[in-house]
Amino acid sequence: MSPVARAFDAWASATHFSFSRSQDVASADIKIGFHSRNHGDGNPFDGPSGILAHAWAPQDGRFHYDADESWSVGPAPVAGEFDLQTVALHEIGHLLGLEHSEVEGAIMSPAIASGSTKGLHEDDIQGIKVLYNV
Repeated sequence: MSPVARAFDAWASATHFSFSRSQDVASADIKIGFHSRNHGDGNPFDGPSGILAHAWAPQDGRFHYDADESWSVGPAPVAGEFDLQTVALHEIGHLLGLEHSEVEGAIMSPAIASGSTKGLHEDDIQGIKVLYNV
């Protein structure tokens, strides 16, 4: 299973949402891709070691990784690499409507350290429950 699929599964387990992979990109509600610098969405990336990714709130469905970053699957043995699943968990939170959290351990904290992995925190789960009244 891909790191992004695992991130969607984590959110599905904590919510009433279900996610499935579309075979038709045109009809997909969420579109994920890797992009560099100015890629036409009004939010250009800044190259390595800056903005890792961005996503938009519900009904937009865009989630972009910065292709100029160094990516890993799991904890990175090399400084400067970022875990695809950890970043996906964060960006999926934005796709679901969550903003950044002030709780340092939360996945919705605005900063993710290179080489590290994070999962959903109680703050993230409580935030999504409040947002969707569940």
